[in-house]
Amino acid sequence: MDNPPTFADADSPLRSLISQRGNLKSPYLNFDPDYVAKPEYILPEGASKQRGRFELAFGQIGASVMVGAAVGGTSGVYNGLKQTTLAGQTGKLRRTQLLNHIMKHGSSNANTLGVLAVMYSSFGVLFSYARGTDDELNTLAAGTATGFLYKSSSGLRRCGMGGAVGLGIASLYCLLEDWLTRLQ
Repeated sequence: MDNPPTFADADSPLRSLISQRGNLKSPYLNFDPDYVAKPEYILPEGASKQRGRFELAFGQIGASVMVGAAVGGTSGVYNGLKQTTLAGQTGKLRRTQLLNHIMKHGSSNANTLGVLAVMYSSFGVLFSYARGTDDELNTLAAGTATGFLYKSSSGLRRCGMGGAVGLGIASLYCLLEDWLTRLQ
């Protein structure tokens, strides 16, 4: 058996679809696909090739909600199995109680992490616009402000502890990010 002709063969019937540059043009849409695949058509001239804080905020919020739901659902499975076993429940009642635990813990943790992510992202964007730069100082300030605001209704002492926890988590994030960029 002979091999079927390829695009590079001179006698191929599809040879007419290849432009002078060697790229395949779409016979149905009548455009060169190279125009779509070039990055200068995605970002305007002179624009940064890196997404800013505002664009990153949406991904951070969504990821936080998903992680919170996964962690909460896992703890709900553990607590649900433990409590239904201690109560001696079986069958449909146990399954229903187990699902209730999973949904309660999952939604609670997802909401909590989602709110924290919205507050952190909002502070980060505000500090970035106010200072005119996006650096580690904005990350540390946003983490601290998030901790302060999240625990602000619990009194001055807990508010300070919340700010310290936020500063600590933001510091760990900055250190980890710096370490990862040095590895590259």
